[in-house]
Amino acid sequence: MPTKTPPAQAALRQKKGATPAVERDAASPWWAAAAAAATVGMIASGIGLASVHAIYGQETRSFVDQAIAQDLVNLVVAGPATLLLAWLAWRGSVRAHLLWTGVLTFTVYNYVIYTMSIHVGPLFLAWVAVLGLTFFSLVGGLRAARPPVVAATLAGAPRRVVGWYLIVIAAVFTILWLSDIVPAVLAGRPPTGAADLALPSNPVHVLDLAVFLPAVLAIGRLVLLRRPLGLALAPAATVFLVMTGLPILVTPLVTAARGGEPAWSVMGPVGVITAVGVAVLIVLLRPRPGVAPSGRGRVVTTGARKS
Repeated sequence: MPTKTPPAQAALRQKKGATPAVERDAASPWWAAAAAAATVGMIASGIGLASVHAIYGQETRSFVDQAIAQDLVNLVVAGPATLLLAWLAWRGSVRAHLLWTGVLTFTVYNYVIYTMSIHVGPLFLAWVAVLGLTFFSLVGGLRAARPPVVAATLAGAPRRVVGWYLIVIAAVFTILWLSDIVPAVLAGRPPTGAADLALPSNPVHVLDLAVFLPAVLAIGRLVLLRRPLGLALAPAATVFLVMTGLPILVTPLVTAARGGEPAWSVMGPVGVITAVGVAVLIVLLRPRPGVAPSGRGRVVTTGARKS
């Protein structure tokens, strides 16, 4: 694990012309803000799990199962990962910073659903706080990274594997969601995904088709074109896709535990997609000795960002 670069050494590297992959001074406030959001989110998820009826009592049974699964993932995976990765990034790990942006993307995505799809209740303001803190931390964290230097740090990664993985997964989910939406629109009925939640539309469909899947597709294309921005954003996109599969895998277990009829059939394909994503993430971020020039594989302290 990379160690924190001493200020004197960082200053010497700057004099020699080395450019940091992530500006530590610019990123530090956002690491702290994200840690605060993760703490609030874990407390809120713990309350949600302890008081399911009080928090989610107005939602459909299917929605409650999904909310419980999401709270479990928040409490066990997303929250602790945010705290750990923020600390490792502060210690000097560029790869931790890249993973951290992916976890924040997943958190923003899910708290948009929390705040706009669940009835207003005792945790509403906590969810709004998590969404706001996480969103601005994500923006600030992305701005603190320098894509050309990040790309140099990840040089040697299998760009075709990463790029095509992102493009194919984005295409698969686009087709899957359209297969629910288009027949429903033609038949004049709500899509199944919306009807099960008793909502006018499925927020997952909206977020995926309008924002996240096009972004994943664009990042995959940039990776194939060997653009530094694509390689710098690819870890976040891959982490987002991997983590998106976790609540889906947990939901059938929750449904079974609550005496419902679980959709076990989703676990096979989603499990495979998630496992492939983990493998892609490993080969993308795997350290390659001798690839990164001195001073480019870690976070160092810098002054103000230059335009």
